[in-house]
Amino acid sequence: MNLLFFVKKHMICILFFLCILTVSGCTAFQKHLSDPVTKTGFYFDTVITLTIYDDSQKSLLDDCFSLADKYEKLFSSSISTSDIAKINQAGQAPVTVDDETISLLNTGLKYCALSGGGFDITIGALSSLWNFSKNDGFLPSSGEIKEAVSSVGYQNIIISGNEVSLKNPDAKIDLGGIAKGYIADRMKELLNENGVTEGTINLGGNVLCLGEKKDGSNYRIGIQKPFDEHGTAAAVVEVTDQTVVSSGVYERYITIDDKIYHHILNPATGYPYENHLLGVTIICDHSVDGDALSTVCFSLGLDQGMQLIESLADTEAIFITDDEKFHCSSGIGDAIPFEELTP
Repeated sequence: MNLLFFVKKHMICILFFLCILTVSGCTAFQKHLSDPVTKTGFYFDTVITLTIYDDSQKSLLDDCFSLADKYEKLFSSSISTSDIAKINQAGQAPVTVDDETISLLNTGLKYCALSGGGFDITIGALSSLWNFSKNDGFLPSSGEIKEAVSSVGYQNIIISGNEVSLKNPDAKIDLGGIAKGYIADRMKELLNENGVTEGTINLGGNVLCLGEKKDGSNYRIGIQKPFDEHGTAAAVVEVTDQTVVSSGVYERYITIDDKIYHHILNPATGYPYENHLLGVTIICDHSVDGDALSTVCFSLGLDQGMQLIESLADTEAIFITDDEKFHCSSGIGDAIPFEELTP
């Protein structure tokens, strides 16, 4: 993998949450290129931003957003007419769904098994108890959590052809941990098929880069430090035709009695993981894999998560532990102590 990882010593360096760098340095890279054409929208409770460098193809951005609308109507559990909502509402009755819903469910189940259930797409009843979006200090009761945990288990999903049913009628599918990556990959396919091979797809920080820049340089993806209100970039990852995806404790959380409860829930306990990780960033070829792996590796913890990454081809990862240290897979470099990165 042709991957460069740069850390700027004048920054306070705790990694995570991805953002495309828009500082003047990036502008300089693109002076001789066509002006960027950008479109922004809101799907799957996140901001989507697409950028290409061919004004004659800007109508393709509308086509990409039509895809986002299509997939939200298939995969969102909060839309009552979606495939996922229909499965969740059907109890144990089989529901006929779209081919792409089957494809995404099968991919999700693969990563459920890979994580040993630490990542589980039947976590819907549990995740719906927590109101991370408003950070209103609401903590579900232990009884509610226990009941929701009893419904979680990816083995409850039965797929036969295009029919899907649930063994446990209380189980609820939630594809929030993998759907954005799938959508980003489909957008990239659409753009590539129509001759667009330069640009970026950013689905709420899930960044997918198309091809290489016309000037031969890599894309420079900034990684924001956790809990930073100004989006300060703590480090830069350079990639070509790859995706950069992270899961971190700072993305969505509530604070109760000075304790942070983040959105990455342990399906076995019903509470957020407490494994000394602040987050995980994945660099790989396909965004659906990066999306799932970022949560899978977080659930596994540093040691097992790193072992998994080292066993996968064309995949790298950066783990941040709560002692403020970088732990990078072999394709990136050695772990970098936090104190070495400060002035």
